[in-house]
Amino acid sequence: MTVHPNLQSSIDAWAHSIDAISALVTPLAEGEWNRATECPGWSVRDVVSHVIGMECEMLGDPRPIHSLPRDLFHVKDEFSRYMEVPVDVRRCHTAPEMTSELEYTVIRRSRQLRNEKREPQTLVRGLLGREQTLEQVLRLRAFDVWVHEQDLRRALGRPGNLVSPGAHLTRDILLAGLPKVVAKDAGAPPNSAVVVDVHGPLEFLRTVRVDDRGRGSIDGSPSLGPAVTLATDWETYVRLACGRVRPAAVADRVKVEGDQELAAAILAAFAVTP
Repeated sequence: MTVHPNLQSSIDAWAHSIDAISALVTPLAEGEWNRATECPGWSVRDVVSHVIGMECEMLGDPRPIHSLPRDLFHVKDEFSRYMEVPVDVRRCHTAPEMTSELEYTVIRRSRQLRNEKREPQTLVRGLLGREQTLEQVLRLRAFDVWVHEQDLRRALGRPGNLVSPGAHLTRDILLAGLPKVVAKDAGAPPNSAVVVDVHGPLEFLRTVRVDDRGRGSIDGSPSLGPAVTLATDWETYVRLACGRVRPAAVADRVKVEGDQELAAAILAAFAVTP
């Protein structure tokens, strides 16, 4: 029995991105592990620690018993505290310790995924102990690893993999959250449309349509009279949608046409990740 085909694409995307992370960080000098990333409060070491911690959790390893310092400004709620524990516990680890643990974790996790025989709809333990389907969990792990690969690439000045399997999976996950951003969070008026036109390595055009009840939907056909058109490059789209930058910081990379007030509200709510 082989891995279910509905799971294989997520597994392949995860493997591509986590191998890229290993290749990025293995040759780093000790000081380079301390470079800041766009994740608030997290260095290169911290991002890699997060990836290791989440994969260990997927393996069923016990979470570290660790008390967080009280001066971590970026830890503001239960979710961020949950994420910070496996990061903070590794802040004293050296570069060789980090690369060795990453390599060992990837070997274990790869073996687990190669032997995955469960059905996609099997309920498993996700983050914070929530039950999710296996398919959802694997998609989110592939998404998370690709986004953090890009965090590391920007911090290290090593761009790449913007059209990898993980990039395509990430595009689909981020676009799924766009109707809520436009219709609910930004309050686009009923019977309006918002067009998002993304260029660069990964190109796409999507229209969010708000019906007469204020509900949003998304499709790939253009709108003849959109209330707003937003045009940007793929990397900027990812940085905005993943909360890595504020709209004002990349205003020169986003072209806005139409209702400026609505466009500002959409961009203010653009981040769909925690």
